Amino acid sequence: MTRWSCAAAWVIVGAVASASVPLAAQLAPRPTRPQVVPPRGPARPVIFKYCTSCHGIDDYAYNALDRAGWDQYLTAKHRGLDVPIPAQERAVLLDWLTERFGPTTKPFPRAYVPPEIKTYLRDADAEALIAQACSGCHGVERVNNARHSEEGWRVVLVDMRERGAEIEDADLERLVEWLGRVKGTNNNP
Repeated sequence: MTRWSCAAAWVIVGAVASASVPLAAQLAPRPTRPQVVPPRGPARPVIFKYCTSCHGIDDYAYNALDRAGWDQYLTAKHRGLDVPIPAQERAVLLDWLTERFGPTTKPFPRAYVPPEIKTYLRDADAEALIAQACSGCHGVERVNNARHSEEGWRVVLVDMRERGAEIEDADLERLVEWLGRVKGTNNNP
């Protein structure tokens, strides 16, 4: 088999394999992860000595805890391991974690995987859901005046839920579909 026919065979294999995966799944953006930069100062050597030898520090960004919460988190994560962090160095680490990922910070959102919707909202149901989930923080006219693509609405709704809007995943996706269909645009993500 020549080099060109071998390359052509691999192209065909790739095309067949990708055809078995839905196009939406192929084009969907991969969930992003937080990128935590190690600190300068006294916490840096503690992190490199006790944390990064076993795991990264990016997962810390998924949390927003007070000092006691971080202390419990570290205890739970290291339970059963022979990696005790001496009290003085643990205090330095807890200081940094509380400052960088304390209760007043916004945690990095965990990946949201939209569930498949099987039922769709009627206009009246969608408007009631918007009033229930959105009007606690702002007027309904803010939603009514906005225009986004379906993906743009998903980003807005997931962000609003992280800020306190009470809406379940299934209702969120049904509302995303309705908003994309009724109040959508292809030009404004």
